[in-house]
Amino acid sequence: MSTKHPIISVVGSSGAGTSTVKDTFEKIFLRENVSAAMIEGDAFHKFNRTEMKAELERRYSLGDQTFSHFSYDANLLEELEKTFKNYGETGTAKTRTYVHNSDESELYNVPSGEFTDWRDLPYDTDLLFYEGLHGAAKFENINIAKYTDLKIGVVPVINLEWIQKIHRDTDARGYTTEAVTDTILRRMHDYVHCICPQFTETDINFQRVPVVDTSNPFIARWIPTADESIVVIRFRDPHGIDFPYLVSMIHDSWMSRANSIVIPGGKLDLAMQLILTPLIKRLIERSKKSG
Repeated sequence: MSTKHPIISVVGSSGAGTSTVKDTFEKIFLRENVSAAMIEGDAFHKFNRTEMKAELERRYSLGDQTFSHFSYDANLLEELEKTFKNYGETGTAKTRTYVHNSDESELYNVPSGEFTDWRDLPYDTDLLFYEGLHGAAKFENINIAKYTDLKIGVVPVINLEWIQKIHRDTDARGYTTEAVTDTILRRMHDYVHCICPQFTETDINFQRVPVVDTSNPFIARWIPTADESIVVIRFRDPHGIDFPYLVSMIHDSWMSRANSIVIPGGKLDLAMQLILTPLIKRLIERSKKSG
């Protein structure tokens, strides 16, 4: 953790909806005039698309059918930890961009499936914002979580997460449903061992729960809408959270436990703004006082 150069991480697996949460953060940053350096977790994958395919084939030949981007050793987590540490100490670090598709390829002038060159983050930013798979990872000699001042988990129930991933990867990335299903199956081991443990490290978890039938996510034609879901918001430390205020401001919300509030799915953006804005302002104020 860094008083002078705070770090926020949003953690969730592929298809969880972290990009939507990132959009809400960007609205808050714009409204509150916060300058944020942005890092994507994909930038710290170890392999480009071609290399990853070759590595998967090599692992398969050795009998390992669980290797995926969720795996610790498929990512440059020592580099990510160093990036967080350097930013916390100096207010600067390096990142790069993984190019997913043709639109991004045109933007960065880099072939799809490749990385851009490493580059310095902007100087004189107020905080660092990370969105990806491993922003609260903690294992062996790696402890990324300890460098982060505010950790947010995005954790839809698993069937909903799969529906969102299948639709995104087939519609936006050109994969077949069968290919996405194979990826989901391959990732299950590391989802359990590498992704889930991070949600005990996060400060706030947002879990979307559908209220329509998602019992077979592999044939679902539509992603349940916001109005077809509720969201459970869990606070790791509820001290200082004004639950009566939140319940009064978010219509049809209620407390389910002493550290949890349940809201209608359509109120998620409002809830995030109400909850996160004062936390972000507190980080910025603390940073300015330390400087």
